[in-house]
Amino acid sequence: MAGLELVSKNRCFNGEVRKYSHFSVSTKCNMTFNIFLPDVALANKEKVPVLFYLSGLTCNEDNMLTKGGALPHLSRERIALVTPDTSPRATGIGGEENDWELGAGAGFYVDATQEPWNAHYKMYSYVQLEIQQLVFESFSIDSSRVSIFGHSMGGHGALILSLRNPGYYKSVSAFAPICHPSTSNWGQKQFTAYLGLNKDDWAEYDASELVKRYDGPALPILLDQGDCDQFYSSKQLQPSHFVIATKSNNTAIELEDRMQPGYDHSYWFIQTFMEEHIAFHAKHIRS
Repeated sequence: MAGLELVSKNRCFNGEVRKYSHFSVSTKCNMTFNIFLPDVALANKEKVPVLFYLSGLTCNEDNMLTKGGALPHLSRERIALVTPDTSPRATGIGGEENDWELGAGAGFYVDATQEPWNAHYKMYSYVQLEIQQLVFESFSIDSSRVSIFGHSMGGHGALILSLRNPGYYKSVSAFAPICHPSTSNWGQKQFTAYLGLNKDDWAEYDASELVKRYDGPALPILLDQGDCDQFYSSKQLQPSHFVIATKSNNTAIELEDRMQPGYDHSYWFIQTFMEEHIAFHAKHIRS
């Protein structure tokens, strides 16, 4: 495990949760991530499938593990889980920690092209290329059985990574994702700062635009949204835009979108439907 520094490890649900630190060539700073490994992977008895989970604004690599309730279900299904951080940290960029919607904790899973962010904020490359290669080289993980999911900004990240890499992910799911960032405040602000003013560049990181031209193999997508989510009400998320765009494509997108009455944007919502999301991925990741 060259380059990986073990920060902590804890026994949990017939496996281990480990935190690692490493220097990233993508972000040019130290990054941390967590990984849950079931016992069969720890003992190198078999290569297990893996789920990557992307968190939302203000979050880090720990939120999912401490609040999401995924580990008992992953243990039962013998699936590993990787939770990367949501941005670079302590890069020295001025104002990086002054705005919860931009900078630290708000990488938006894009590769920034605009100064000063372009020196470090390369979260698309970090998640799609670097951390996955590290995981495949370092642990007993089956690189042919990979799926991805996320929440809010992380749901946006999961959708765009799966749509931009046809055939790579067996399935994708999202809790209250930012579905059309080019037309919402959550997106326009970050895209302008990270990518500039060219909306063609924005479209490369916008799920509702990418799905219109998806031309790959079957991609099962599960999308859950709470109808009492304040960010849904304020039109930051716009799942209906993604549903309409998907229907206009008529390709291999297999979308199940669900509106959940009474639920908000919190991890209480995520916990409630986590078992169903794990079962959804387990079905497709083993097919």
